[in-house]
Amino acid sequence: MNIRSLTRGDGVVIGAAALLFIASFLDFYSTTGVDLPSPWDTDAYRLVLPSVFLLGFIAAGLLIAGRFQPESRKVVGLPLAAWGTVLAVSAAWSALWALITCPSTFDLGAGAVIAFLATLALAGVSLFGAKVPALAGSLVPEARPAAPQPYGGQPQPGAGYGYPGGQQPYGSTPQPVPPYGGTGTPAPAPGPQDSGAGHQAAVTPAPAADFSPFWFAVPVARPLFAEDGSPTQIAELAPGTWYLAVEQRGGGALVAQTQDGRRGILSDTSGIQRG
Repeated sequence: MNIRSLTRGDGVVIGAAALLFIASFLDFYSTTGVDLPSPWDTDAYRLVLPSVFLLGFIAAGLLIAGRFQPESRKVVGLPLAAWGTVLAVSAAWSALWALITCPSTFDLGAGAVIAFLATLALAGVSLFGAKVPALAGSLVPEARPAAPQPYGGQPQPGAGYGYPGGQQPYGSTPQPVPPYGGTGTPAPAPGPQDSGAGHQAAVTPAPAADFSPFWFAVPVARPLFAEDGSPTQIAELAPGTWYLAVEQRGGGALVAQTQDGRRGILSDTSGIQRG
């Protein structure tokens, strides 16, 4: 379980569930001079408790649990997030209906109003959270990669996971920086023809490339397919985590590398955030 995979929308879901729990102990309806029970008194609220509060709690649990499960894991043909969305909308509708059908002899209590606002937040985030950039961002931001170096400079050591290049010993001949994930080509040893004062060994230059690796994050969970172009999914990129784009493929796709070293093709690059 990686808490960094949670988004700010998930934080709203957790907050709404906590607010709904508090509302469950408040008066759902009220009237002057009468102390009405809370929704946990099932004799007084046979429908409100399961249709508003319990559905809301279950919906929040499924929405959060869906963040830590692969999309391929489904329950009766639907992923957990889809079930959470359906239950959240149902809870919001039940809470609204409870407001509309308030008996004429009673007034709306704090529990009814807060429960409606909490379930409305649950339904709204579950339906539109992935489409709102303010909610799709990471709840616990990761340390951003180091700022880009000036033109012609090399990445500094320790700049973050996976950066190419490394610290050279003082006075040594700089080694060429290999493509990401490759192995540096050592400078060839001087041969007999290289003898002589002031003559140094030549260094094989790194191959030039128009594409420069960069860090990026995805706004929503997206699949990473096998690098050979087959439809096999090898990983899932989660929001709030930085990945390294190491190559560009035709049609705007990227070859990305995960933090555990797996490489694959990200075909949907819309809305990605560059580091």
